[in-house]
Amino acid sequence: MVVRSFTRVLATAGAVALSALAVAGCSARAGDAGPSIAATAAYIQLPTGKTTVAYFDIRNNGSADRLISVSTSVGGTVVFRAPVRAGVAPVLMHTVPDIPIPADSTVQLVPDSYHLLITGAGPMQDGKDITLRLTFARGGSITILALVTNPESGGSSYFIN
Repeated sequence: MVVRSFTRVLATAGAVALSALAVAGCSARAGDAGPSIAATAAYIQLPTGKTTVAYFDIRNNGSADRLISVSTSVGGTVVFRAPVRAGVAPVLMHTVPDIPIPADSTVQLVPDSYHLLITGAGPMQDGKDITLRLTFARGGSITILALVTNPESGGSSYFIN
């Protein structure tokens, strides 16, 4: 009798757990490209004044999308920067309204291409993480960690990682 009751409890708990996973899986699919977009290798250079930059990679395994806004856990204003003309030296940058993320591709935000310019952010510490909330036109939002680095004191840099 006790074994049968225990088995029933386990079966019920298993069914509840599977239902919860199914619901969580559905909610993670909000937007067409939400679960198919991931960002990795994020870092922010330690600000030397009121401005800093952020770099990371965006992998899109779904349909084409656009990165339309970013906010940080330390506040400030984030704008997207891009070269005026790709492949031309010297590299001249300008502000753009969004960053295109083609279907089935990886977009690297790097110093001489698309990247983030952050102004007026709160204090950041070398070696500590801050969060970036990335919002896509079709894929919803994701939150990632970005390591604050100081290349002048031996911290990470896009060029040495």
